[in-house]
Amino acid sequence: MVFGNCGVLLEISPAKGYVEMTGIDAETSQDIAEAINAKGGRYLEAQVQGSKTQAEEGTLVILAAGDRSLFDDCQSCFKAMGKNSFYLGEVGNASKMNLVLQLMAGVTLAGLAEGMALADRAGLQQKDVLEVLELTSLACPTILEKGKAIIEGGFPTHLPLQHMQKDLKLSLYMGDQLEQPLPLTASTNELFKHAKRLGYGEHDASAVYIRARF
Repeated sequence: MVFGNCGVLLEISPAKGYVEMTGIDAETSQDIAEAINAKGGRYLEAQVQGSKTQAEEGTLVILAAGDRSLFDDCQSCFKAMGKNSFYLGEVGNASKMNLVLQLMAGVTLAGLAEGMALADRAGLQQKDVLEVLELTSLACPTILEKGKAIIEGGFPTHLPLQHMQKDLKLSLYMGDQLEQPLPLTASTNELFKHAKRLGYGEHDASAVYIRARF
C-alpha cells in the first residue's frame, strides 16, 4: 500500500500526510515514517482498539503517534470513529501500545475459552457460569460478549481470529527484540494458530474456544 508500484508514497509531497491505521509492528511503522518524511510529508500511526460493533457505534479508542500537527488535523475524523484519541509521542509508540493491549485481550480470551470448556466437561451449564461471572469482579464487556458467543456457537465476526493471531505473533516478535519472556502469550498464540488452521480464521476471535474444547 505504501511502497508498491501504485503505493501512496509515489504521491506524497510536503502538502500531504499519511495516516496508517492498520495493525503493524513498530519497525514497519518507523520505516514508513522515514519514507514519508523523506519526501516532505507528514506521518501518523493511528492504531485502533475496538471491535466492528464499536466501529459502527463510533466508540473506538484511537492510539496515535508521530506528527503532532497531523494528529491535531485528524481530530474531526477521530471523533467520528472513536470516543477517545491518545497522542503517544514518537512513531512506534502507538504500535507498541496496541500490541500490549492485544496481548492482554488474547490471553484473556484464551483463559475464558479454556474455562468454558472445562465447565462444559465438568457438567456445568455454561450460561450459569456466565451469569455468575457477571456478578464478580471479572465481569467486563469483552468477556461477557465473547462468553455469549461461545455459548451460542455462531461466532459472528467482530474481531477476526486471524487478526488476533497476527497481533499475538507481532507481540512475540516485540518480546524477542526486547528479550522479554512472554510464555503465556506464546501458548495463547499456539491456540489461535491451531484454531485458524481448523478453518476459523475469518470467524470471531472467540472461536478459539473450538481449539480449547476439542
